[in-house]
Amino acid sequence: MRKPSTPPSRKAPANATAASVRLARQKAALKANMARRKAQAQARTAAEADGETKNED
Repeated sequence: MRKPSTPPSRKAPANATAASVRLARQKAALKANMARRKAQAQARTAAEADGETKNED
């Protein structure tokens, strides 16, 4: 039994099921997607600040 002050282990079990492997893969893909979107948003705001937008009339 573990002590209440120590958090449970976050490692996947050695005999990981297909569902847990899929979940880990989805989590990694989501994290990469969010990083890419964040970089795009930062680039967009930097371009708007420089006045380099395509939609200027």
